[in-house]
Amino acid sequence: MMDADTFTRAFLGTYFLLIGLHYTSTSLGLSSRTGISHIHYGARFSATWWYRHLFNLFRASILGICLARIAFPIDPWLGVFTPLYQPAVLLTGVVLLLVSFCVIDYVHAYMHQDWRTGINPDSNSTLLTEGPFGWSRNPLFIGILTGQIGLFLALPSWFTLVCLIVGTLVIILQARAEERTLRQRHGDSYTHYARRVRRWF
Repeated sequence: MMDADTFTRAFLGTYFLLIGLHYTSTSLGLSSRTGISHIHYGARFSATWWYRHLFNLFRASILGICLARIAFPIDPWLGVFTPLYQPAVLLTGVVLLLVSFCVIDYVHAYMHQDWRTGINPDSNSTLLTEGPFGWSRNPLFIGILTGQIGLFLALPSWFTLVCLIVGTLVIILQARAEERTLRQRHGDSYTHYARRVRRWF
């Protein structure tokens, strides 16, 4: 019978590989249908441009490390927190990662062609205020943050702690940048929406 350690190693490698493939396929499919890119970095060397590149760097590192852990004993290099490396903690992390996937996938499906990563340069973009956006102004980011907490618990270490701290900071800064753009673009409509719905919960 597979123990929690072996299962979690295999799960993390598979999970992040499939997330990468899913995200890439979704972006390519939407771009093929709409004729526009749904990935926006912002102006070169702008704050959002750096946020995006930093996020991509950590995402690639997480994928590489999770895949490497399946075959190689690299945990000592990651600074694993032994007291936390317990089956209950690891499996809680797995559950949170699955919850994260469901939330992100649901929000993507709800947004459909309105989905963008980064700040949409289209001044005629739709302001979504219902569905998941009726209980949070940033439901997609909440899903991502849930996944980052899940990763830390599924692999409690200095590496994933840094990923969690940096990832949370980048998401908070990105959320504020996107909200500034929405406020400028939609004016009173966004102001009324922001009064009705909290930024996070």
